Amino acid sequence: MEQLAQLYKSLSEETRIRIMMLLMQGELCVCDIQAVLEEPQSKISRHLAYLKHSGLLSSMRVGVWMHYLIKESADETCKAQLAFMKKQLWELPVYHADREKLQEVKKLKVCETRPPQRRANPAVAPKTAKEGGSLKRPRPKGR
Repeated sequence: MEQLAQLYKSLSEETRIRIMMLLMQGELCVCDIQAVLEEPQSKISRHLAYLKHSGLLSSMRVGVWMHYLIKESADETCKAQLAFMKKQLWELPVYHADREKLQEVKKLKVCETRPPQRRANPAVAPKTAKEGGSLKRPRPKGR
């Protein structure tokens, strides 16, 4: 029963439902999900992490990208709930549009054309040579 309660908690947010509906078609790269949902990578990754920690997803690194897929659950009740969700929501306009957009994104091969986003902290970004700084990151004083 605990797994079922966790399933419903995990699906209590629209973005996570949309992600699950996309993943019902099979394994996807985080950049594909990001492109379909038109949300920042940080938001998509946060929701994917929530779903993964809830036991619904598994992930694997493929090159520089993370790929996600729905985990084969041992709980038959959870499997039945996901199947019911797919049956009831599959043709709703938002999910239908997401599936169509996913097909377009797959044709564009987003993962192959876009480098991964690097986390950067603009507060510590070095000045360029044009801005009067060096290209090296300044060292903290006292070291």
